[in-house]
Amino acid sequence: MEKELPNKYELLSGANLAFIGDAYYELRIRKYLIDNKITKSNELKNLSVKYVSAHAHYLICTVLLDMLTETEKTIYKRGRNGAHHNYRRNLDYNEYNCSTGFEAVIGYLYLQQDFKRLDELIELSIKIIEEGKI
Repeated sequence: MEKELPNKYELLSGANLAFIGDAYYELRIRKYLIDNKITKSNELKNLSVKYVSAHAHYLICTVLLDMLTETEKTIYKRGRNGAHHNYRRNLDYNEYNCSTGFEAVIGYLYLQQDFKRLDELIELSIKIIEEGKI
């Protein structure tokens, strides 16, 4: 029998939430790039790294952290604090932890189907990157 997800997504681990958040955020960035008429494969790949990397997420978080709700901050901390279990040595430890926290928030909002808030945070993330605040 298939295991059911808990009714309350806030019970999932930070790693589970980050797993979903990473996929959703990357998909949204890819769609954003395509919508902006970037269609060359190499250019798409190179540009997406600007938005979707531990370093980019870390820098986005330095701006967005103060804008998160209390629930989002709790989810962020759960993701950040659990990140060390999957830490890859080729990344900066603090950047990786913050990135996982950011992805956990995105995953949580996605599972809650709070698309209005997701749109708001993702649009802010894009704006932060494009305005060179990172």
